[in-house]
Amino acid sequence: MSFNIYLTSLQQVKTFVEVAAKQAFDVRVGNDRQNINGKDFMGMFSLDYTKPVKVVADCSAEEFAAFQKAVLALQQ
Repeated sequence: MSFNIYLTSLQQVKTFVEVAAKQAFDVRVGNDRQNINGKDFMGMFSLDYTKPVKVVADCSAEEFAAFQKAVLALQQ
């Protein structure tokens, strides 16, 4: 399952990694050229944040809904 997110600050990236790291499932983040482990703080900084990135989570529908809600709250 996947969704797009637009992270615009260092704090949003840091918080995203913290949320992703708490998940028992794999979280991948990427764009057209890269596919990064969403739990890897250093790897996350190699992405281009001038446009939205795609978040892919390998989990159940319930886990995905809770994760997506937590992550999308970062944009507010």
